[in-house]
Amino acid sequence: MQFGVIFGGVSYEHEISIVSAIALKDIIEAEFIFIDKERDFYLIDKSKLKSKLFSSGEYKKMPKLELKRGGFYQKGLLKEKRVEFDVAINLVHGADGEDGKLASLFEFFDIPYIGPRIEGSVVSYNKLLTKLYLRHLGINTLDFQLLHKEKIEPLKFDYPVIIKPCHLGSSIGVSVVRDESELSYALDVAFEFDNEVIIEPFIEGIKEYNLAGCKAGNFYLSKIEEPVKGEFLDFEKKYLDFGRTEEVKEAELVPGIREQMIESFKRLYGPLFCGAIIRVDFFVHRGQVYVNEINAVPGSLANYLFEDFLTPLQALARNLPKPRTIPIDYHYINSIQSAKK
Repeated sequence: MQFGVIFGGVSYEHEISIVSAIALKDIIEAEFIFIDKERDFYLIDKSKLKSKLFSSGEYKKMPKLELKRGGFYQKGLLKEKRVEFDVAINLVHGADGEDGKLASLFEFFDIPYIGPRIEGSVVSYNKLLTKLYLRHLGINTLDFQLLHKEKIEPLKFDYPVIIKPCHLGSSIGVSVVRDESELSYALDVAFEFDNEVIIEPFIEGIKEYNLAGCKAGNFYLSKIEEPVKGEFLDFEKKYLDFGRTEEVKEAELVPGIREQMIESFKRLYGPLFCGAIIRVDFFVHRGQVYVNEINAVPGSLANYLFEDFLTPLQALARNLPKPRTIPIDYHYINSIQSAKK
């Protein structure tokens, strides 16, 4: 099966998306389509898919594409040529890819795709909506406080706390605040990226784990990884992780914890995230499992977490949600016209 990997986009995570695409180029058979800062589409020669191609602007020498019904097209002298792939893969991290814009385009132009649908994008992209969704399902998540840039209220937690922009991933704009003297600067940093921030208690030594998977008839689940981290998984660490291709070591877990993670994953996955490979980041504290984040477009599709990545990817491509066919026959208008005669 041939895939079309869409990457880039206009977001703070643009460069991470490029790293993800580079990590996948030797793993799957695919055409690679880049979205630049002007939101123009370019067909990237796989053999030239390196970071310098984009930082230098050399990608602009490659074929420019148009998005139309059924796919991406390259103009020729006599006729246009469709870029040949069976299923698109949304690999745009952050805005454009994870906020629902790309999903909307794919659905509008009838392009089958792997990635979160519009509703799943909206919920996972907004940390507040993620929290509310998890609470609705009865899944543990850390207590939180939402602050608005124009209306900053007193903190309801004791220090230390962690401050996160509400609509960003990859730990961009995230700070740990240990006392009141650090609060103002940390808020300034977060509000540089977003008008809303989420504040949570920062728990020293909390264990963090990652589990990825999808549902294609049956569930396909990855290994559970305990990522190596410092105080928390910062931008630089996540940036490097997104470029990983080697497999990971299965985490050592006490009895019952693995089952809790898998049960939580399956409960939050469907039907909201049907059609997507997602990665869920968990916390474990005092024997309790908490969901930290839902990554609806994980770095390099979290391929490194799977022993056999191609099997779930191809199974998912064969079991994508089918769009509902809506008959448009102008019956109502025709009946009105007939009544006027």
